[in-house]
Amino acid sequence: MRGLVIWLLAGILSIALTMLVFFPANWIAPMVGKQTGGRLTLGDAHGTLWRGSAFVGGAASSSDPLTPLLPGRFSWQLSPLVLLGVVNAQLENDAALSQPLTISGNWHQWKVGPGSILLPAERLAALGAPLNTIQPSGNMHLSWEPLDLTLRNGTLGVVGKTKLEMDDIGSRLSPVKPLGSYDLVMDWHGTQADVKLRTISGPMLLNGTGSFSNGRLQFSGTAQAEAGQEQRLANFLNLLGQRRQVGGKDVIGLEFK
Repeated sequence: MRGLVIWLLAGILSIALTMLVFFPANWIAPMVGKQTGGRLTLGDAHGTLWRGSAFVGGAASSSDPLTPLLPGRFSWQLSPLVLLGVVNAQLENDAALSQPLTISGNWHQWKVGPGSILLPAERLAALGAPLNTIQPSGNMHLSWEPLDLTLRNGTLGVVGKTKLEMDDIGSRLSPVKPLGSYDLVMDWHGTQADVKLRTISGPMLLNGTGSFSNGRLQFSGTAQAEAGQEQRLANFLNLLGQRRQVGGKDVIGLEFK
């Protein structure tokens, strides 16, 4: 009887190890969907948990279940040492990432190497409302310095800076194209970040500051048309917020609380 139990345990262990070694990459997709509330998914996943590739898609639908959200395929390598608490991973995508992304650390703390990623604005409509109504166009690059991430009691903290550069941004709701180019800088310190939005160029001027804390954005800013574009942008600006007077000028208040 004892020998039978030992053989059963050995068989179970062998099956478990085999499943870990050959853990299919397509088993990860439902996990990604669950963690992002169904807004993101992994499409056409190949390989295993340790070495595989897939494209990142938006919310799936019956008519278009595999819409790529970002250009190119992401390929990854994850060291099996993660089972012992040592994280060493690399993510590559020549079409979207400026350089291979490295992640190192342990189960609770990670260091993310510097880099940037291309975010085509047109594809963001796949994330759902309100972006599917606005139908943005243009190019966006999200860049970051080395980031330190810490997971404590189920809460993720970040230390470092990220910058979203939005170039030649437009919308199907506006006759003026492009609306402008903008920078959004987020200075992260734990579960909070200082937010600053500024206009680089363009007929629609956006500016403001705020904070991001525990998943909640508080922001106060203004949107206005540059001289000579007031009438052409009037209807679109009215969609963004309420009109008010600031310094004798008629502007749109951008308030998120």
